Amino acid sequence: MISGCSKDEILNHYNNIVQSAGVIELTGKLSLEGTKEKGIDDYTGTYTADYENFSDSEYLFGGTSIKREAGKYLSIDCTLEVAEGTAKVFWISGADEVVTLLETTGTYSDTITLPDGGNYVGIECEEFTGNIELNIE
Repeated sequence: MISGCSKDEILNHYNNIVQSAGVIELTGKLSLEGTKEKGIDDYTGTYTADYENFSDSEYLFGGTSIKREAGKYLSIDCTLEVAEGTAKVFWISGADEVVTLLETTGTYSDTITLPDGGNYVGIECEEFTGNIELNIE
């Protein structure tokens, strides 16, 4: 299948396979507590949700691209309102430690640089009642 392909073509095929496997990690649209609108790829879009006594994690955006076509930068804007319980909006990259973006009522706005490999943005909740608005471009 790959005989006669250039190095770039082989890398692109491999990247597509790896990226397809990364989509499996995202929480399925039917399993989400809120409403998700996909952006230009699985790394971008909007998510809004009202939670009531929710305890679980949702992997909202991300993937495992070796070379993301839209580049290595993501602009993240998030508003979180915690009425009860706990909620943590996070970013996890490969084997690195989870980075907490927001875990109290408030807003978060920043641009992050994605390293090659798996990168996911999600929310982890424990008996959480409140809401989230998340926009990633």
